[in-house]
Amino acid sequence: MQTNVGSHPLPAPERLKRIIAFLQAAEALKDTLRSGCTTLGRAESTAEHTWRLCLMVMLVERELDGVDTLKLLKMCIVHDLGEAISGDVPAVMQAADDGRAGRERRDLVELCASLPEDLSAEIVALWDEYSAGETPEAMFAKGFDKLETVLQHVQGTNPDDFDYEFNLGYGRDRTDRHPLLKALRGLADDMTRTCAEEQKSRRPV
Repeated sequence: MQTNVGSHPLPAPERLKRIIAFLQAAEALKDTLRSGCTTLGRAESTAEHTWRLCLMVMLVERELDGVDTLKLLKMCIVHDLGEAISGDVPAVMQAADDGRAGRERRDLVELCASLPEDLSAEIVALWDEYSAGETPEAMFAKGFDKLETVLQHVQGTNPDDFDYEFNLGYGRDRTDRHPLLKALRGLADDMTRTCAEEQKSRRPV
């Protein structure tokens, strides 16, 4: 049974075609691999990282007073879209002056070129706000992004020489910016230390 509840005038066919073209291009994130491993030991994709990042935001929504949760979720969805073109840079290879932010923004603009102008502008504006990291939504997006990465590192089946010490320092400047982020980081750090101890116990004496 067809309904008109909550409906707007149907967009022009060309607008819908451009949206679908963008979605097809963004599908590359399903095959964009990150350095983190899943529980079964395969490389996780950027799409999978983004999915669990958004799930984390949804689960703590009640604790996010004064935060535009819809905007935060949108920010989380778009924060790694540019990786559909140039791929992911592993955390251990990232540096403050490596030009990564500029490259990711250029890739994002290129990826969004197929979209209607209003949607392209919205996505790029969300990414710019995320990159600046100054608003409450951007602060949480960056913090949760780091937390999801750390949690994957302690859950995944990693190589025997995985550097858990790196995990303890990774993204701390982002996860120390709010009590909720710090509380979650404390739990993640406990898990990291457990993994590190287990790793040491497996080494030959």
